[in-house]
Amino acid sequence: MQVDYAKVGLLVGLECHQQLATREKLFCSCSPQLFRDDPEVTFLRGLRPTQSELGQVDPAAFFEFQKGIRIVYEANNETSCLVEMDEEPPHELNREALEIALTVALMMDARPVDEVHVMRKIVIDGSNTTGFQRTCVVALNGVIEVEGKDIPIQHISLEEDAARKMKEEGSLIYYRIDRLGIPLIEVTTGPVINSPNEAERVALAIGQILRITGKAKRGIGTIRQDLNISIRDGALMEIKGVQDLELVSRVVEYEVQRQLNLLKVRDELKRRKLRGEDIKEEFLDVTSVFSQTGCRVIRKAVEQERSVFAIKLPKFAGLLRRELAPATGLGKEMADRARFWGRVGGIFHTDELPSYGISADELDQLRRFLETDKEDCVVFVADVKENAIDALRAVVQRAKEALKGVPEETRAPNPDGTTRYMRPRPGAARMYPETDVPPTQVEKVYLERLRSRLPELPREKMVRLMTQYAVNEKLARQLLYSEHLDLFGSITAETSVSPTVIAVALTETLKALKRDGVPVDKVSDEQITDVFKLVDSGKTVKEAVPEVLAWLANHEHSAAVEALESLGLGMISQDDLDKMIDGLINENKELVKERGEKAFGILMGAIMREVRGRAKAEAVSRLLKDKLSRRLR
Repeated sequence: MQVDYAKVGLLVGLECHQQLATREKLFCSCSPQLFRDDPEVTFLRGLRPTQSELGQVDPAAFFEFQKGIRIVYEANNETSCLVEMDEEPPHELNREALEIALTVALMMDARPVDEVHVMRKIVIDGSNTTGFQRTCVVALNGVIEVEGKDIPIQHISLEEDAARKMKEEGSLIYYRIDRLGIPLIEVTTGPVINSPNEAERVALAIGQILRITGKAKRGIGTIRQDLNISIRDGALMEIKGVQDLELVSRVVEYEVQRQLNLLKVRDELKRRKLRGEDIKEEFLDVTSVFSQTGCRVIRKAVEQERSVFAIKLPKFAGLLRRELAPATGLGKEMADRARFWGRVGGIFHTDELPSYGISADELDQLRRFLETDKEDCVVFVADVKENAIDALRAVVQRAKEALKGVPEETRAPNPDGTTRYMRPRPGAARMYPETDVPPTQVEKVYLERLRSRLPELPREKMVRLMTQYAVNEKLARQLLYSEHLDLFGSITAETSVSPTVIAVALTETLKALKRDGVPVDKVSDEQITDVFKLVDSGKTVKEAVPEVLAWLANHEHSAAVEALESLGLGMISQDDLDKMIDGLINENKELVKERGEKAFGILMGAIMREVRGRAKAEAVSRLLKDKLSRRLR
């Protein structure tokens, strides 16, 4: 779908969240690490919303409360304490984390606050034991330049990360609180981004600055982007938790498509002369229609003495199957709402029937039961009565919103760049002061000291990479965008391997492996360093690096030398290489006789395929040329 983003009035603002590599958590002295073993402590909690100082209840908080969930928290003693368990007040704000945030602020030309005041932001999805997240503004009104355009930085904040969701079992949700309290820096831009590609470039530029501090954590889940997206006549949409920077542009692209198509649905409903009052909460028990059904889902529900309830959506025929974005339609959006509000597995609707074992005869009976016209759609759910009614009530609400166009809501990203309903948009009533943490003074003398030792800015860093390591501009830029910039510096310091070879492996090779489905994020810095140490010591060659990295990615916690042994990529001996080349020349003596020295290219390709990373190309080339020259004499 081709879109003129200027014409549709696209505006995007980013909220970039990055975990900081500090020695302690934000409000206690626990180790900011994740544990892999079984938990040493578990405890059960239930959370509920509270009124703000103005007597208001945040709609997003109320939404989570409505689910009726209970939370099982898992912890160990090294990464969690009574602060995370909400059994002890928070300690003083982590000064190391504050210094990193202030450093970033100064690099973005932002104005630090005189006093840092901690606030509470209501969050009751279970990811915080307290029912709120602690956050504090560190600086305001900054700016960064991205390809000649000034991008305003509205504020830079410090906040505590949330607990990790591990699994769900019915109404129980399991969270590990090892991540809870790890310091996060949040960088928020103004809504001045006007295209999907620009959104990705801005996210990359912010990521560069954060990584250049040397204090940004790396790995899956350590950086997350929230995108605030709107178009003219659409709505402000918050997409939370985009972890892959390369997915940012696609999320924006698909959200614009979704909103434009929802506006077309609105216009079609108006053309059909549908009014809001025509959509009624009239829930009918239609279980009898499906008494002999071939649909396994409905048959199982009926056998469990559950019911099938249905509603009529007047004039919606054909609209629930209309695609809004790839693999996303209005029917799927209604199903998302039904799952969240009604705790059901999903919905059925007549736009997709007959199918799923539901016959045309059952469909006719259903339509007669609800007295529908050909322009009407029927939605039905099989579950206990309370859940089914709640689910269908959510469908009715979503249908009424379709008349207005695009509803404001918070959505979560899918791996393909599409999004799904997450919860209602939060209101202003979710923030209030934290009374347990005193304000922290930010003195001018301290700021000047930080300003005097700021890290290099990205452009300066790129020039130095090109000068110091003799890498070309393309590789220098890729290193800046990469999360492996610090690793590049340490490997070049520890080995004599060509900086260009190292840079290619850390950028292009890892990216290509990831694109092929190799879980390269599981390869540690130590393992990557060891691979290049093997190259440096002559135990393998640079051509073997991609295979070794791929093997390590699929064999967590293994040593690089184990990869060589398993893959048979240890260096071939000089005697064996001599015999191999002699044999190849003998096998191709007619080719050598016919083409002379021009046979070198064919023979070189053949021998390199055979040695397969077990010999240096330069050594093979030199030996082959020597033996070929002697044969021709």
